Amino acid sequence: MSEAHYPDALLFTTPVCPHCPAVKQGLTQLLQEGLLGALEVVDATRETERAQALNVRGVPWLRLGEFELEGQMSLGELRHWAELAARPDGFKHYFYEMLKSGRRAKVEASLREDPSRAAWLAKLVTDPEAGMAVRLGIGAVLEELQGTGLTQAMVPPLAEVLSAAESRDRADIAYFLSLIDGEAARAALQTCLDDTDPEVREIARDALGNG
Repeated sequence: MSEAHYPDALLFTTPVCPHCPAVKQGLTQLLQEGLLGALEVVDATRETERAQALNVRGVPWLRLGEFELEGQMSLGELRHWAELAARPDGFKHYFYEMLKSGRRAKVEASLREDPSRAAWLAKLVTDPEAGMAVRLGIGAVLEELQGTGLTQAMVPPLAEVLSAAESRDRADIAYFLSLIDGEAARAALQTCLDDTDPEVREIARDALGNG
Protein backbone atom coordinates (compact mmCIF):
# COMPACT_ATOMS: atom_id res chain seq x y z
CA MET A 1 0.00 0.00 0.00
CA SER A 2 1.41 3.41 -0.96
CA GLU A 3 1.81 6.06 1.70
CA ALA A 4 -0.57 9.03 1.76
CA HIS A 5 0.83 12.20 0.28
CA TYR A 6 0.27 14.88 2.90
CA PRO A 7 0.17 18.43 1.52
CA ASP A 8 2.56 21.21 2.43
CA ALA A 9 1.03 24.48 3.63
CA LEU A 10 2.13 28.02 2.81
CA LEU A 11 0.32 30.69 4.82
CA PHE A 12 0.57 34.45 4.20
CA THR A 13 -0.36 36.67 7.14
CA THR A 14 0.04 40.26 8.30
CA PRO A 15 0.57 41.59 11.82
CA VAL A 16 -2.82 43.32 11.87
CA CYS A 17 -4.87 40.43 10.43
CA PRO A 18 -7.53 39.41 13.01
CA HIS A 19 -8.07 35.91 11.57
CA CYS A 20 -4.47 34.94 10.81
CA PRO A 21 -3.50 33.73 14.31
CA ALA A 22 -6.38 31.23 14.41
CA VAL A 23 -5.59 29.88 10.95
CA LYS A 24 -1.91 29.61 11.87
CA GLN A 25 -2.81 27.80 15.08
CA GLY A 26 -5.09 25.40 13.20
CA LEU A 27 -2.40 24.60 10.64
CA THR A 28 0.14 24.08 13.41
CA GLN A 29 -2.18 21.54 15.01
CA LEU A 30 -2.64 19.72 11.70
CA LEU A 31 1.13 19.61 11.31
CA GLN A 32 1.41 18.06 14.76
CA GLU A 33 -1.29 15.54 13.83
CA GLY A 34 0.69 14.53 10.75
CA LEU A 35 -1.86 15.83 8.23
CA LEU A 36 0.63 18.31 6.74
CA GLY A 37 4.03 17.63 5.25
CA ALA A 38 5.38 21.07 6.17
CA LEU A 39 4.14 24.51 7.24
CA GLU A 40 5.66 27.84 6.21
CA VAL A 41 4.24 31.10 7.54
CA VAL A 42 5.12 34.30 5.66
CA ASP A 43 4.55 37.92 6.67
CA ALA A 44 3.12 39.49 3.50
CA THR A 45 4.25 42.95 4.60
CA ARG A 46 7.87 41.78 4.70
CA GLU A 47 7.90 39.61 1.56
CA THR A 48 5.85 41.83 -0.74
CA GLU A 49 7.42 40.60 -3.98
CA ARG A 50 6.66 36.99 -3.14
CA ALA A 51 3.11 37.91 -2.20
CA GLN A 52 2.65 39.78 -5.47
CA ALA A 53 4.07 36.87 -7.47
CA LEU A 54 1.43 34.58 -5.94
CA ASN A 55 -1.32 37.19 -6.41
CA VAL A 56 -2.00 37.42 -2.68
CA ARG A 57 -4.68 40.10 -2.36
CA GLY A 58 -5.89 39.42 1.15
CA VAL A 59 -4.96 37.47 4.25
CA PRO A 60 -5.06 34.90 5.57
CA TRP A 61 -4.03 33.43 2.21
CA LEU A 62 -3.25 29.72 2.11
CA ARG A 63 -1.65 27.45 -0.46
CA LEU A 64 -2.50 23.96 0.77
CA GLY A 65 -0.91 21.43 -1.51
CA GLU A 66 -2.15 22.71 -4.87
CA PHE A 67 -5.29 24.34 -3.46
CA GLU A 68 -5.50 28.10 -3.01
CA LEU A 69 -7.73 29.30 -0.18
CA GLU A 70 -8.45 32.64 1.45
CA GLY A 71 -10.15 34.03 4.50
CA GLN A 72 -11.09 32.82 7.94
CA MET A 73 -11.18 29.03 8.33
CA SER A 74 -11.93 26.91 11.36
CA LEU A 75 -9.83 23.95 12.40
CA GLY A 76 -12.49 21.66 10.98
CA GLU A 77 -12.41 23.42 7.63
CA LEU A 78 -8.62 23.30 7.51
CA ARG A 79 -8.68 19.59 8.31
CA HIS A 80 -11.29 19.06 5.59
CA TRP A 81 -9.14 20.79 2.98
CA ALA A 82 -5.96 19.04 4.11
CA GLU A 83 -7.66 15.66 3.74
CA LEU A 84 -8.98 16.58 0.30
CA ALA A 85 -5.58 17.85 -0.82
CA ALA A 86 -4.16 14.40 -0.03
CA ARG A 87 -6.74 12.63 -2.21
CA PRO A 88 -6.15 11.76 -5.88
CA ASP A 89 -9.56 13.23 -6.75
CA GLY A 90 -9.10 16.29 -4.56
CA PHE A 91 -9.44 18.78 -7.38
CA LYS A 92 -12.94 17.59 -8.21
CA HIS A 93 -14.04 18.50 -4.70
CA TYR A 94 -12.03 21.73 -4.71
CA PHE A 95 -13.67 22.86 -7.94
CA TYR A 96 -17.09 21.86 -6.61
CA GLU A 97 -16.66 23.97 -3.48
CA MET A 98 -15.26 26.96 -5.38
CA LEU A 99 -18.08 26.97 -7.94
CA LYS A 100 -20.81 26.33 -5.38
CA SER A 101 -19.63 29.32 -3.36
CA GLY A 102 -19.27 31.61 -6.38
CA ARG A 103 -15.47 31.63 -6.43
CA ARG A 104 -15.00 30.58 -10.05
CA ALA A 105 -11.98 32.86 -10.39
CA LYS A 106 -10.14 30.30 -8.25
CA VAL A 107 -11.05 27.59 -10.77
CA GLU A 108 -9.89 29.71 -13.69
CA ALA A 109 -6.61 30.50 -11.95
CA SER A 110 -6.07 26.81 -11.22
CA LEU A 111 -6.64 25.85 -14.85
CA ARG A 112 -4.28 28.57 -16.04
CA GLU A 113 -1.66 27.09 -13.74
CA ASP A 114 -2.25 23.51 -14.95
CA PRO A 115 -4.73 22.91 -17.81
CA SER A 116 -4.76 19.15 -17.18
CA ARG A 117 -6.90 19.84 -14.11
CA ALA A 118 -9.81 20.58 -16.44
CA ALA A 119 -10.46 16.85 -16.59
CA TRP A 120 -11.62 17.05 -12.97
CA LEU A 121 -13.97 19.90 -13.87
CA ALA A 122 -15.59 17.62 -16.43
CA LYS A 123 -16.26 15.02 -13.73
CA LEU A 124 -18.67 17.45 -12.07
CA VAL A 125 -21.00 17.62 -15.06
CA THR A 126 -22.61 14.25 -14.34
CA ASP A 127 -22.23 14.46 -10.56
CA PRO A 128 -25.75 14.30 -9.05
CA GLU A 129 -24.68 16.63 -6.25
CA ALA A 130 -23.56 19.35 -8.66
CA GLY A 131 -26.55 21.66 -8.74
CA MET A 132 -27.40 24.65 -10.88
CA ALA A 133 -24.81 26.94 -9.30
CA VAL A 134 -22.02 24.51 -10.14
CA ARG A 135 -23.21 23.97 -13.71
CA LEU A 136 -23.58 27.70 -14.29
CA GLY A 137 -20.10 28.14 -12.87
CA ILE A 138 -18.66 25.56 -15.27
CA GLY A 139 -20.26 27.40 -18.18
CA ALA A 140 -18.89 30.72 -16.98
CA VAL A 141 -15.39 29.25 -16.64
CA LEU A 142 -15.56 27.84 -20.16
CA GLU A 143 -16.79 31.15 -21.55
CA GLU A 144 -13.97 33.01 -19.81
CA LEU A 145 -11.32 30.58 -21.07
CA GLN A 146 -12.79 30.04 -24.54
CA GLY A 147 -10.14 30.27 -27.21
CA THR A 148 -7.25 29.71 -24.81
CA GLY A 149 -6.98 25.95 -25.22
CA LEU A 150 -6.89 25.57 -21.44
CA THR A 151 -10.00 23.39 -21.24
CA GLN A 152 -9.10 20.75 -23.82
CA ALA A 153 -8.65 18.14 -21.10
CA MET A 154 -12.41 18.25 -20.50
CA VAL A 155 -13.23 16.73 -23.88
CA PRO A 156 -12.24 13.06 -23.36
CA PRO A 157 -14.17 12.58 -20.08
CA LEU A 158 -17.18 14.45 -21.45
CA ALA A 159 -17.20 12.40 -24.66
CA GLU A 160 -16.84 9.20 -22.66
CA VAL A 161 -20.04 9.71 -20.67
CA LEU A 162 -22.05 11.43 -23.40
CA SER A 163 -24.00 8.45 -24.72
CA ALA A 164 -24.93 7.07 -21.30
CA ALA A 165 -25.82 10.35 -19.62
CA GLU A 166 -29.33 11.57 -18.84
CA SER A 167 -30.88 13.97 -21.35
CA ARG A 168 -30.32 17.02 -19.13
CA ASP A 169 -26.68 16.07 -18.71
CA ARG A 170 -26.28 15.46 -22.45
CA ALA A 171 -27.63 18.93 -23.16
CA ASP A 172 -25.18 20.46 -20.71
CA ILE A 173 -22.32 18.40 -22.14
CA ALA A 174 -23.17 19.50 -25.66
CA TYR A 175 -23.24 23.13 -24.55
CA PHE A 176 -19.95 22.83 -22.71
CA LEU A 177 -18.36 21.14 -25.74
CA SER A 178 -19.55 24.05 -27.87
CA LEU A 179 -17.40 26.33 -25.71
CA ILE A 180 -14.25 24.23 -26.18
CA ASP A 181 -12.22 24.71 -29.34
CA GLY A 182 -10.56 21.93 -31.27
CA GLU A 183 -11.28 18.93 -33.44
CA ALA A 184 -11.89 16.59 -30.51
CA ALA A 185 -14.73 18.77 -29.22
CA ARG A 186 -16.23 19.04 -32.70
CA ALA A 187 -16.02 15.28 -33.17
CA ALA A 188 -17.91 14.76 -29.91
CA LEU A 189 -20.52 17.29 -30.99
CA GLN A 190 -20.97 15.43 -34.26
CA THR A 191 -22.29 12.44 -32.31
CA CYS A 192 -24.91 14.73 -30.75
CA LEU A 193 -26.50 15.41 -34.14
CA ASP A 194 -28.26 12.03 -33.91
CA ASP A 195 -29.25 12.34 -30.27
CA THR A 196 -32.78 11.34 -29.30
CA ASP A 197 -33.27 14.64 -27.45
CA PRO A 198 -34.16 17.60 -29.72
CA GLU A 199 -32.46 20.11 -27.42
CA VAL A 200 -29.17 18.23 -27.63
CA ARG A 201 -29.44 18.07 -31.43
CA GLU A 202 -30.16 21.79 -31.63
CA ILE A 203 -27.19 22.72 -29.45
CA ALA A 204 -24.92 20.57 -31.59
CA ARG A 205 -26.26 21.99 -34.86
CA ASP A 206 -25.77 25.54 -33.64
CA ALA A 207 -22.27 24.81 -32.42
CA LEU A 208 -21.26 23.10 -35.65
CA GLY A 209 -22.90 25.69 -37.88
CA ASN A 210 -25.43 23.22 -39.19
CA GLY A 211 -28.48 25.11 -37.99
